[in-house]
Amino acid sequence: MIATTCKHHNFKSVGSVRGVKRYKCCDCGVTFSAAKQKPLGDMTVDLNKAKLALRMLTEGMSIRATERTTSIHRDTLCKMIVLFGTACRKFLDDRMHGLKMTHLQFDEQWTFVGKKQSRLTVDEKETCFNMGDIYLWTCVDEQTKLMPSFLIGKRSADNARRFMSDVAKRLARPAPHASDAHGFAKGGYLPIVQISTDGFPGYPEAVDLAFGPYAKYGVIIKEYKNAKMAYTPSEMVGAKRTGIRGIEGRALRTIGTSHVERLNCTQRVFMKRLNRLTLCFSKKLENLEAAFGMFAAYYNFCWQTRYPDKSGKRGQKRPSAAMMAKLSGHVWSFDELFDEVLAA
Repeated sequence: MIATTCKHHNFKSVGSVRGVKRYKCCDCGVTFSAAKQKPLGDMTVDLNKAKLALRMLTEGMSIRATERTTSIHRDTLCKMIVLFGTACRKFLDDRMHGLKMTHLQFDEQWTFVGKKQSRLTVDEKETCFNMGDIYLWTCVDEQTKLMPSFLIGKRSADNARRFMSDVAKRLARPAPHASDAHGFAKGGYLPIVQISTDGFPGYPEAVDLAFGPYAKYGVIIKEYKNAKMAYTPSEMVGAKRTGIRGIEGRALRTIGTSHVERLNCTQRVFMKRLNRLTLCFSKKLENLEAAFGMFAAYYNFCWQTRYPDKSGKRGQKRPSAAMMAKLSGHVWSFDELFDEVLAA
């Protein structure tokens, strides 16, 4: 409320002026206006229409299809994506701390920004980090289906270290007393999570740097038949599992990246710019980062995966990933996510 002299809390509504509500204090008679909230900054788009447009973009519609449906110009839609997506990323950074994960699976998903890598000039290949082939570095917990963090950039060992270190900071570490030798127990490091990755050479060093002895780590390399045939699904014919630290014997069968690869499919379905065989793509890295931040917040707090066929609850919806990870007590609606993100 905007009231310079009145400090009371007993007031009543006395109408509105130009859409702004007016109030009158019942104790001293001072009239004042309600502070006009601007969650979208200087944009004059109707709030309900903006929520609808963002919801449609999150559910897999393209920018131009959303423009035709809501009559919001595509440039305004891009500004809304950057504003809301950046806020979603900050919101997730604040919430994703002290997590207890059991089995994290890591993977990188290919896309491109501006134009594909083969179209870049020699100078652009040497200097441009925000064009050409870009990879979405993601991870998901096998049990809760939570995506604790993500990174968007080139497929390099440096980004592997950055991403792994960021994920490690978000997990709860055991207290020093828990691993000390006490009560006739042998001292040692207590692993807090199991990690599974593919055969990218940058992962082993990154895992060792970020987690050290606090993680079990294994690598899986899948073998496919007819993997070079265009537009046809490749047939998996085998998999080689290697335990790097703390995984051996029958435990080798727990190494896998199937859940994070299923998450890659969800990302391609819910983000039109990632769809295969379409004309949609990201023109700016900033837009891709904001769009993926928006998807990550929606996936963690609003989306519900389903139980597999062999679980006894075939087809039933699970609680949201945030509920499974004890970050939320209920499944959020998009309106609730919108309000919480922009309020934060």
